[in-house]
Amino acid sequence: MAQSNTLLYRLEHAHDDEIWTVAWMHNEHTDKEYIVTGGVDDVVKCFIWDETDSELRLHHTFEGHHLGILSVDIDPLGRYAASSSLDSNIKVWDLEAGKLMKNIEAGPVDVWSLAFSPNGQIIATGSHNGRINLFGVTSGLKEGTLDTRGKFILSVAFSPDGKIIASGAIDGMISVFDLTNGKIMHTLEGHAMPIRSLTFSKDSKYLATASDDKHIKVYEAKSAVLVATLPGHGSWVLSISFSPDNIHFASASSDKTVKIWDIQTKKCEQTFSDHQDQVWGVAYNQTGNKLVSVSNDRNIYVYGVEKST
Repeated sequence: MAQSNTLLYRLEHAHDDEIWTVAWMHNEHTDKEYIVTGGVDDVVKCFIWDETDSELRLHHTFEGHHLGILSVDIDPLGRYAASSSLDSNIKVWDLEAGKLMKNIEAGPVDVWSLAFSPNGQIIATGSHNGRINLFGVTSGLKEGTLDTRGKFILSVAFSPDGKIIASGAIDGMISVFDLTNGKIMHTLEGHAMPIRSLTFSKDSKYLATASDDKHIKVYEAKSAVLVATLPGHGSWVLSISFSPDNIHFASASSDKTVKIWDIQTKKCEQTFSDHQDQVWGVAYNQTGNKLVSVSNDRNIYVYGVEKST
């Protein structure tokens, strides 16, 4: 099953500085498609994807962080966004009301990555001392810690079934925890350089990891069996996102490209070279027929992804 993909929309100078992170989620209650971005300009922006006109409309600009935004995520129901910053704070924003819901002091140093749990009740973050910290969204308090006994964690992700959490460290080590008992399941040593991004397939079967070593690796999440090593990028792989079809995933790189891969054929199906600088973030929408990317060039691109035989 090949994919035919088209650039649907470009928003130039979406931020005043480099854009480092992006998330996309549908809110069933409001029937709105929210795209949230964060960048070096210290602000988080919430856009609405207008399917009728195929364009992005700025919904809210969230201010309050004092340094660059490293990571954003949206809860599974599309109600709230969370952002982490070089200022060591996590902020939770109400996407419809456009207001700050919670500020969480997550220091003492940078919080490089965050992710909502599948039930939307927990925000997981990586820390400088190799621990995954679990904060309650409602309480704003640290409600648990998982110790990788490793180095600075740059990336973290929950499996969609809520049973596993994985983290990637600055030394290339990947730690996989069983959330039912809080114990480590696997330590994966397949990469030689920092893990900037990792993600699970929507059926929780696969774990895909992206590294500065220019490679993507795909593992079976529960067994840790290596399924594929994909060496298609010319520089650091900065972001990775699985399609809901559990077959395709997209990667973004400092080589200025976005690539779409097929896990079955283990091949790159298409390369987009529209950005003029490093591509820091890429995310599918919930149906898998759209893809958004953000870059140091301050631009946001939205692609249409249509499957064809």
